[in-house]
Amino acid sequence: MAETVNLAVIYYSSTGTNYQLAKWAEEAGNEAGAEVRVVKAPELAPAEAIDSNPAWREHIDATNDVPEATSDDIEWADAIIFSSPTRFGNAAAQMKQFLDMQGGLWGSGKTINKVVSAMSSASNPHGGQEATILSLYTTMMHWGAIIVPPGYTNEALFGAGGNPYGTSVTQGEDGQMMEDVEDAVKHQARRTVDVAVSVKAGK
Repeated sequence: MAETVNLAVIYYSSTGTNYQLAKWAEEAGNEAGAEVRVVKAPELAPAEAIDSNPAWREHIDATNDVPEATSDDIEWADAIIFSSPTRFGNAAAQMKQFLDMQGGLWGSGKTINKVVSAMSSASNPHGGQEATILSLYTTMMHWGAIIVPPGYTNEALFGAGGNPYGTSVTQGEDGQMMEDVEDAVKHQARRTVDVAVSVKAGK
């Protein structure tokens, strides 16, 4: 009987898109038999910036119960799925700072062989979604992690826009997702868990 995989879904979301991606990943991870934690990168923006955008304030208030990510979540996890909006072609500062604070884990070798994958969003189809995912993977290379991209391993990827690096989605001006990516997210999560099962089993 295979050991249970611990999956951490670590996200940052200002208005809810990446939170929804994280929740879909959680659902698929649970269905795949993983023990799943959904945690958020701590907010860095000042209150005046948040309050200037009603959707941002509403989302923060609605997700007060979601725990903030810590180093313990990374150490606990066999597999990690990151989800971050694009900020000028990079991960959001909130996610980047969280990753930058993991030097202690990295230095002690506790990030080695973590099985990782990443997702992103932007306000237009070519707004840096792929670059954001690749920037997260660059950090993961330094960690010695095992990167698991979805590639073109399932038909759902094509319907979601065909991003082989990780699921990405466009958020329209109304705040809604413009592509149907639920199945792609769930496939990516299942694939990440499947690879982590094999790694944990020593195959």
